[in-house]
Amino acid sequence: MGSQTQGNTLQDILKWEQENHFSREAVTVLSGQNLSLGVVIGKITKSIPASGTPDSENSGAGTITSVTGGARTKPGTYTLTCKSYTASPLAAVIEVKDPDGNALPDAGIGGYSNAQINFTVADGSPVIAAGDIWTIEVAEGSGSVRALNPAGVDGSQEAHGFVIDDYDATDGALSGVAIARDAVIVADDLDWPTGITNDQKATALDQLAARGIVTRQEA
Repeated sequence: MGSQTQGNTLQDILKWEQENHFSREAVTVLSGQNLSLGVVIGKITKSIPASGTPDSENSGAGTITSVTGGARTKPGTYTLTCKSYTASPLAAVIEVKDPDGNALPDAGIGGYSNAQINFTVADGSPVIAAGDIWTIEVAEGSGSVRALNPAGVDGSQEAHGFVIDDYDATDGALSGVAIARDAVIVADDLDWPTGITNDQKATALDQLAARGIVTRQEA
């Protein structure tokens, strides 16, 4: 008779949790996800628009398109203000401030890349003018969870915890439960995304530890 390998149980992974299920959190599993017990999850905390919004008082018709987030995107309003514009050769200096009012490197005509926000500035007709303003509103995310996504920019790149059961949300979002704080675990028994590097795993474990989810070696 062939041998069979039994998968991990919750008791294999979770060695201690706070009383009264304080360590647990009700979660909504993102539609399209199929999570097995022990899968490390990230939480979608940010929603990033595809384009910026021009101020109604702008003189020019410049546009902000191809907006994407970065690894350090903050919820809130990014503000872009044209400080100067030259028609020939075409150039502009556009001040970029994050939601906390901190200055990021200036942008110009064309693509802009930063750890917080990315976008493309295009001139219009009438042309961009000094004083023109655009905003990029990064909203709060859905709060749904998915398998940890180290390449994500919506919050799912940060380890939030791990699920305590199998949750197949292939056909639609569903409710589940995760260990999200104050617990002792055996990290070797967690279920990690395919292709995760050792450095990414170490970062995720540090993020779990910051939530009080600490590891111990299996006896």
